[in-house]
Amino acid sequence: MRVLITGATRGIGAGLAQHYRDQGDSVMGTGRIGGDGPRLDVTDPESHSALAAAVGDVPIDLLVCNAGVYLDKGHAMESGYSASLWAETLAVNVTGVFLTVQALLPNIRRSTAPKIAVISSKMGSHTLAPGGSYIYRASKAAVLNVGRNLAAELKPDGIAVGIYHPGWVRTDMGGPQAAVSLDESVAGLASRFDALSLENTGCFEAWDGETLPL
Repeated sequence: MRVLITGATRGIGAGLAQHYRDQGDSVMGTGRIGGDGPRLDVTDPESHSALAAAVGDVPIDLLVCNAGVYLDKGHAMESGYSASLWAETLAVNVTGVFLTVQALLPNIRRSTAPKIAVISSKMGSHTLAPGGSYIYRASKAAVLNVGRNLAAELKPDGIAVGIYHPGWVRTDMGGPQAAVSLDESVAGLASRFDALSLENTGCFEAWDGETLPL
């Protein structure tokens, strides 16, 4: 299987890349500052064009849109959530996902069983909305919407799209108090990706298989 993972230089992305390499799959992992794969700044259209050129005509069986930021953690309503953080977060977490899919769609179409996995969060659920982290929650709700629309539009082309919550994971982003280990999250996500098909395209699931409310 040929896998491309964005944001693969650390955390969940790096864990997924290693998981697929250990399985013997061909893995290309991108990062904003490079890594063992092409450099990709998901906010920059020229960077996407360069990535597409680097990939060439190689089919992509699984695209994992993992690159993301959480810049408003701990912000207070009275003093936080600056306009610049809104712009930066949405550029990475939402626009970046769409641009990645758009740039690599020709490669995805070349696969005989293509899949796209969008890493969102249950924090993007409208039903599970307790307040706080407004920018991050809004970005994950928006990318959930993007993923659902991609699933609808790409289904006739035989491309399955799933949207996933990786859990609160002990990474640099999640912090040391997080409930889920990196290995647990990676194994669970990989199982969800394996189960993704045209029958359940558009699914919104947690790493452990729980179906999440929209």
